[in-house]
Amino acid sequence: MYSNGDIVVGEVIGTAILILFGAGVCAAVTLHHSKARAAGWVVIAFGWGMGVLAGAYTAAPLSGGHLNPAVTLGSAVAGGTPWSKVPVYVLAQMVGAAIGAVLAWALYYAQFAANADRDKAQPTLGVFSTAPEIRKPAANLVTEVIATVGLVLPLLFFGENRGIGIGQVPGERAGVYGSGINVLLVALLVVGIGLSLGGPTGYAINPARDLGPRVVHALLPIPNKGSSDWGYAWIPVAGPLIGAVLSGLVYRAAF
Repeated sequence: MYSNGDIVVGEVIGTAILILFGAGVCAAVTLHHSKARAAGWVVIAFGWGMGVLAGAYTAAPLSGGHLNPAVTLGSAVAGGTPWSKVPVYVLAQMVGAAIGAVLAWALYYAQFAANADRDKAQPTLGVFSTAPEIRKPAANLVTEVIATVGLVLPLLFFGENRGIGIGQVPGERAGVYGSGINVLLVALLVVGIGLSLGGPTGYAINPARDLGPRVVHALLPIPNKGSSDWGYAWIPVAGPLIGAVLSGLVYRAAF
């Protein structure tokens, strides 16, 4: 069983790494004066996948490397993570996501500062959080639910391939992934979700990943940054949480 202190340290650091990589690749591809500008969606999908890989491997020995309230909730519903630990995980993930967003802003500070040029000014929320290509709340919510099931349900089953699963045997510290190699599989899964399911909404599939950086975007002194789009902000929170509950229920029904 992970201690509360280990959970906080692991999830803050791991989630910060995830968002640093993820927001970093979005900044690299979208901001003016970046060498990776216009590199495309495939680069963004792989950047986020590598963020999952780096963050989860880093956090796994301490906290299991959830990095995502949807993963934590799905695991709790499925019978793995104790419910008493869920608030600790979620709070740490939110803090880590905010820290990662600030680090990405600091790393691309010069590019964000160049946004002060009104002739080239552009909204910057896309670096930090998601937005739909077509704004239809019901459809956007369904997209996030399905995409999150595509993440959480396979993740819950990955451990079963080693006979460990989300409950993990005593003394095992592999967490929700079941084994170290499964962290790599989950990273590739996130790449696949981005490529296949990410087109409609940008695949938040993680409430902390979207909400923490959105708060940071609202607070940071970014020139001409545009709106933080709070009217949409509930969808990338509610959708992944619904998908997580559904995934946990399917797992319990299967086992």
